[in-house]
Amino acid sequence: MPEKVLITGGAGFIGSNFVHQTVRARPGTQVTVLDALTYAGDARSLSPVADQIRFVEGDISDAGLVDELVGAHDLVVHFAAESHNDNSLVDPWPFVQTNLIGTYTLLESVRRHRKRFHHISTDEVYGDLELDEDRRFDEESRYDPSSPYSSTKAGSDMLVHAWARSFGVHATLSNCSNNYGPYQHVEKFIPRQITNLLDGVRPKLYGDGLNVRDWIHVHDHNAAVWRIIDEGQAGSTYLIGADGEASNLDVVRGLLQIFGRPTDDFDHVRDRPGHDRRYAIDASRLRSELGWAPRYTDFLSGLEATVEWYRDNEEWWRPAKAATEQKYAASGQA
Repeated sequence: MPEKVLITGGAGFIGSNFVHQTVRARPGTQVTVLDALTYAGDARSLSPVADQIRFVEGDISDAGLVDELVGAHDLVVHFAAESHNDNSLVDPWPFVQTNLIGTYTLLESVRRHRKRFHHISTDEVYGDLELDEDRRFDEESRYDPSSPYSSTKAGSDMLVHAWARSFGVHATLSNCSNNYGPYQHVEKFIPRQITNLLDGVRPKLYGDGLNVRDWIHVHDHNAAVWRIIDEGQAGSTYLIGADGEASNLDVVRGLLQIFGRPTDDFDHVRDRPGHDRRYAIDASRLRSELGWAPRYTDFLSGLEATVEWYRDNEEWWRPAKAATEQKYAASGQA
């Protein structure tokens, strides 16, 4: 078991939850978080464990800083990424800088110091599926990204595979479906709808709302990541999913049900360019080879718990809400 763990992007949504789970479930592990604290990173997400970790504010493209930190740790878990599709369509450069150059910088340091590396990626690298298509993505699926975000994540995956094969870096990869849960930025689909409803505002639905995502609770995702780190084969990819396919329309209707509102009490807004139609994950390798299974198997119950978290933590999400809605208004999606 690694004793010293460096977590990049550990102040972001999935990363901060991973930090919390690591501190709770693995006492004695020394945790260092490296995060640039861009708009998607929030040091307040680490407040409950601040006295149990080391926090370093910095960029994963900073080779000197990265080399110093990697050299002092046993394992690097790489969450740091620019990850919002809408933002990538407005300005792709930060996605190239972080997802490609940042990953390259980490890999070179890991190679130099011969450290263990786990790379967090997304199912969006595989493109999308037809709504009526009877298949799901698996580890053999062809890469077919459709946005600057997903294409730079696909590129970062390829870098990890190449460094493992060419240089013998001890790396594993995971590609996960859409996450939901605590500490997710209000620009994202589910938190935006929840916070709108908490403010008495009708939810907003892209286009026809039939786009399907394969939802997984962030705690299930992070439990799978640790299982892969502990037991996965070096150089291998594992897909993480919880059989949680639901359309955006289904999600909005579920949230309206939780709030006791009519299930048609929402607004349609202009769809975004290149909006993928369906993602679906086949996680059978992870389940059969490593024995992982999700705990949050009832999506509506998971949504209810997420609603309660945002209800109880308004001081966390409120500061970003107005700016987020102004941005959507400027794009015609308010």
